[in-house]
Amino acid sequence: MANSAGSRKRARQAEKRRQHNASLRSMVRTYIKKVIKAIDAGDKAAAAEALVVAQPFMDSSVNKGIFNKNKIARTKSRLNAKIKALA
Repeated sequence: MANSAGSRKRARQAEKRRQHNASLRSMVRTYIKKVIKAIDAGDKAAAAEALVVAQPFMDSSVNKGIFNKNKIARTKSRLNAKIKALA
C-alpha cells in the first residue's frame, strides 16, 4: 500500500500506464488477427493489404516497449511467408 504522497502518485501513474499499454497491446494483436483471418480465408490481396496496415502499428509498439523487437520481427516474417505461400 502506498503511504507517502509521492508513492500514491507513482501508483496512479503506473496504473494509468498499464491500462494504456494494455490497450495498445490489444490493438496490435487485433491487427495481427485480421491478417491471419485473411490468410485463412485464402484471400492473398486482402491479407497483403491487412499486413501493410498492421506493420506500422507493430513497429510503433516495439518503439514504445509494448512488445519485444524480435517477437514482432518474427511475427511479421511468418505472416509474410504465409501470404507468399498463398500464390
